[in-house]
Amino acid sequence: MSALNDTPVDTLSFEAARDELVKVVSELEQGAPTLEQSLALWERGEALAARCEEWLLGAKRRLEAARATSTGTAEGDES
Repeated sequence: MSALNDTPVDTLSFEAARDELVKVVSELEQGAPTLEQSLALWERGEALAARCEEWLLGAKRRLEAARATSTGTAEGDES
């Protein structure tokens, strides 16, 4: 059974992308039966990792914005 999912990666939450990525990595480590399946898993894994990074960068930006708001400074306001 393949960990490949038909859900578009760009619609996945961070948690869903992370969980699927763990399954993909596990399946790759076990060895897919064919080269084609291995390549499909690798490509899906790359897309999932990029989605996770996208979520994390977005969360970082939100935290930085909240921190700047709470301290009364905005980016570029420091003299």
